[in-house]
Amino acid sequence: MSYLEQIQRGIDFIEGRLEGPLELREVSRAAGMSHWHFQRMFKALTGETLMAYVRARRLSLSLDRLLRTDGRILDIALDAGFESQASFTRAFRQAFGITPGAYRRLGHGARFLRKVRIDADYLANLDRGPRRAPRIVARPEQVLTGQMTELYGVDSHKNNLAEKLPQLWDTFLQVPFESIEGARYYGVIEQFSEREERLRYHAAVELPNGAKTDRPLSTVHVPAASYAIFEHHGYAADLDHTVNYIYSVWLMQSGHRHSGGPDLEIYDHRWHASSPHSVVEYAIPLS
Repeated sequence: MSYLEQIQRGIDFIEGRLEGPLELREVSRAAGMSHWHFQRMFKALTGETLMAYVRARRLSLSLDRLLRTDGRILDIALDAGFESQASFTRAFRQAFGITPGAYRRLGHGARFLRKVRIDADYLANLDRGPRRAPRIVARPEQVLTGQMTELYGVDSHKNNLAEKLPQLWDTFLQVPFESIEGARYYGVIEQFSEREERLRYHAAVELPNGAKTDRPLSTVHVPAASYAIFEHHGYAADLDHTVNYIYSVWLMQSGHRHSGGPDLEIYDHRWHASSPHSVVEYAIPLS
């Protein structure tokens, strides 16, 4: 089954369960993908987190029920997955600029937030402008030394990447190493488990023989694998633009599959934090 078919299967699963309880992990399981990779692809494709999409679809159905039934607003709120009428009203006002009661009193229809369909035409609209083809490289096993934090990525409604990563790198880059000049630095991103959206992120370096430090650091093993390595040109803060392309377009069209292993950010002599001419590599493991 292709990634396109798997993502669409997850969307269809959501549509069948918009009324009543729905765990997000059930969606990725129905799609036959790990929770992180489903959410990562979904966010790259739609620009929305999975939770935001589910909430938007439930709100769109509540519009119809407000106009076509005389059901209590509380019942409509609970069926839409909200814990109370107050939380439903806040979300409704934020989405549509009006309260549910006021919308019902107006008595006319509105444009619904429609179910998204992920197909070849949808991908064609995403794939704008020239992109550099990746290098496919067989990378040997690496043993890296670094520091680790737990976080939620941009694909999650719990996203705390912006608060976690700068602090981690600031701390790690201050570690005094001996004989390490010119070494590559790595950001290693790995999922906790198939059903988790929480990630481990390691700021790390491959220490040459003889390099040492007196700081307590952790070890991360990156298994040998074939990697697709993409170059990101520009500020490192915009790296997610390249990652979105990888997950929303390249993986969908290349015929390759992600192995489920760790993704790598690779920082070498071409990386300059404050330069628009900086180059960072982003690598994904292939099965």
